[in-house]
Amino acid sequence: MSDPIPLLRALDISKSFGGTRVLHGVNFELYAGEVHALVGENGAGKSTLLKILGGIHQPGSGKILLRDRQVSISSPNVAQQLGIALIHQEPLTFPDLDIAENIFVGHEQHDSRFSRVDWPKMYAEAQRLLDSLGVALDPRQRVRGLSIADQQMVEIASSLAQNAQVLLMDEPTSSLTPNEVGDLFRIVRRLREQGTAIVFISHRLEEVLEISDRITVLRDGEMVGTKRREDAVLDEIIRMMVGRALSTLFEKGEATIGEPILEVENLSRDGLFSDISIDVHSGEIVGLFGLVGAGRTDVANAIFGINPPDGGKVRIDGKQVTIRSPKQMIRMGIGYVPEDRQHHGLFLPFPVSVNTTMAILDKISPGGWFRPKLERQLALSYCTNLRVHLRDIAQATSELSGGNQQKVVLAKWLLTEPHILILDEPTRGIDIGAKSEVHHLIGDLARQGKAILMISSEMPEILAMSDRIVVMREGRINGRFERKNATAEAIIAAATGQTISEVN
Repeated sequence: MSDPIPLLRALDISKSFGGTRVLHGVNFELYAGEVHALVGENGAGKSTLLKILGGIHQPGSGKILLRDRQVSISSPNVAQQLGIALIHQEPLTFPDLDIAENIFVGHEQHDSRFSRVDWPKMYAEAQRLLDSLGVALDPRQRVRGLSIADQQMVEIASSLAQNAQVLLMDEPTSSLTPNEVGDLFRIVRRLREQGTAIVFISHRLEEVLEISDRITVLRDGEMVGTKRREDAVLDEIIRMMVGRALSTLFEKGEATIGEPILEVENLSRDGLFSDISIDVHSGEIVGLFGLVGAGRTDVANAIFGINPPDGGKVRIDGKQVTIRSPKQMIRMGIGYVPEDRQHHGLFLPFPVSVNTTMAILDKISPGGWFRPKLERQLALSYCTNLRVHLRDIAQATSELSGGNQQKVVLAKWLLTEPHILILDEPTRGIDIGAKSEVHHLIGDLARQGKAILMISSEMPEILAMSDRIVVMREGRINGRFERKNATAEAIIAAATGQTISEVN
């Protein structure tokens, strides 16, 4: 950031959609050779600002300066010509083309003598770009089958091929493993050293504090303030985002723990997990922790009947059951909030009312006659109780923020009146304020006597919300901890196989 003049400036930017104000008078500066993080709750306006800078949306008012010259970024094409590239959360690649074709799509390398694609030159240049990023990929490899992380590297290489000086990165780490995040950050640091200006959006504040030079906070479409990384404190950033301190965001509250409701004994499924024994009591939250590939979701899928187990016993309310299907387990009183709410928990184009009631079709269609008024009444009642922020119960679920979509999934299962809830990563991909609301809701459900099995990869969440913690590693249980004795160090040790820690 040696240049005293910002490379890119957004001045007094405002934007509304259908009468709803999304941005109001936002000012944002980006210097060459810096990583500038943009943080805020869902709905704060972060992605909208990035899409304005990337030419997808046009501002309602305000102006944008590039190298101190006012520009009109009327389309992504124009942004590309100005040296601005937007890296989306889900990479926009062509799976049936190879890596080099994806890097140069729309601006292929041509042989000037014959006006045709110069394939040797294009593959050589693609290899040079990949090498410059330190990425071990073959430019002739098809993109189909590449990991999300590798697809992101292809998109970054494509932006460099177009001489992009500004990279806009919208939640680039949301689907990455810790190792993949480390690789991405290595690339980001290399680009920063080369003078590239980077805007970085993430809900993971520990990543923001690790990678950014400056941090700007948005709240309700307005800019709250900007902090240099060396002056930033996590609790202060959270307070700027949500208006309250970190200590208030993980409040589980006390619940009366009763008799065992769900008992799993020596559960196994060939090739996935074996000898899993877990019990969950009424009013209790049992946290299930493990690293990627530990088998936690496989266990949840088995208990819910998606992939029934090969061996072991399951008892519900003391009675042994043979697991056959999710429909059967719903009748037994189990609700399952899956990890991937967008693909496995919701039909995003459908109205909120439909998504909320889809698990109780028999109740809203007595005698085989669908009752739309009853559907709307039930959906509105539960969404109101869970404080789902929406314009109308009939609006498309895709229009809601991530946190509100998660509440709709919870409402759907609460309508089935379960006494056992399996929650797989219940706050993944939602902002810190929405996490707090979901945590309060989970605590309320425990106080109502629900038995809750909660899978989470987030250490603060697992420590704060769990009465007991079970740790899995490579398909087996490798540690058990009571709340009062659980520490992050002991849990990570069990998850990585350094030791087997069991406290009863």
